[in-house]
Amino acid sequence: MRKTGKNRLSVFLDILRCTKKYGAGYYDYLIFGFYDLPAEKRATYVTRMVSRKLNLFLNDTGYMHCFDNKDEFNEIFAKFIRRGWISADKADKESLRAFCAGKEEIFAKIRDGECSHGVERIRTADYPDFDALYDHIKSCGYGLIEDVVDQHPALEALHPGSVNCMRIITLLDDSGEPHCLYAVQKIGMGDSFVDCNCMFAPVDIETGVIKYPAHSGETPLGIIYTEHPDSHITIPGYRLPFVGQAVEMCLEAARIVPQVRYVGWDVAMSKEGPEFIEGNTYCAHDFWQLPPHTPDRIGMLPVFRKYAAGLKDVL
Repeated sequence: MRKTGKNRLSVFLDILRCTKKYGAGYYDYLIFGFYDLPAEKRATYVTRMVSRKLNLFLNDTGYMHCFDNKDEFNEIFAKFIRRGWISADKADKESLRAFCAGKEEIFAKIRDGECSHGVERIRTADYPDFDALYDHIKSCGYGLIEDVVDQHPALEALHPGSVNCMRIITLLDDSGEPHCLYAVQKIGMGDSFVDCNCMFAPVDIETGVIKYPAHSGETPLGIIYTEHPDSHITIPGYRLPFVGQAVEMCLEAARIVPQVRYVGWDVAMSKEGPEFIEGNTYCAHDFWQLPPHTPDRIGMLPVFRKYAAGLKDVL
């Protein structure tokens, strides 16, 4: 009501219309600004329900475990991972001891977590001996232990407390050819050691430059950052390293499990080049259609239809 000047009933009925026609509930209606979009532009958005249909149509659920299980993902895509890692589920105690020896920090992850849930950055000095550390790893149910990424200085400067990943979305077209749909740079803030739910901004994959101000990771907040509140780096125009290599890496990896056509790859930039953190079979539809990042107010659905002709039967 405050944003539109319309009365309560009018707004409520419009939300219901958008839910029925475009699969957009209140959350989508708010973050995408449907309240001031005409019908022809509303129809271009990948809403929450459209996103679900895309996932079910494009991704074979029988192969999603290749991405959902973090240790399995590392095994399948090992050639694209530079840091050391070990499966805590499969390794014995002495193997884990050897892996952790001499390391100041490690990352511990549950096998099938998402959105940074079940991830811990562990300082080994906080434990009196390896036995105590081992008991902690086992009691928390961690399935994967990894080295900390040796992050490139350009990413470290943005927010040194976190691994700042680029989310790169790929789609296999009907002939099996991979395409990069978009890329966004996620950036940590405050005391976060991961970049989830902090801020993000679209990246020009041709130039490696951040295109627009960052948006708050909690998208309904609608906070816009032209400058990082901690590092005070100006975000639009900031040049990122290895973007072209990262895109090529994702396009190559997209062919490995072709039964999963639509993947969101989280890519870290180490000093030596890009490497995978994980792959996501649910790609956060709100990352790349928000008003501050879409001057033409056109959503991404036409791009999906361009590469997947069969969508006309499900959308």
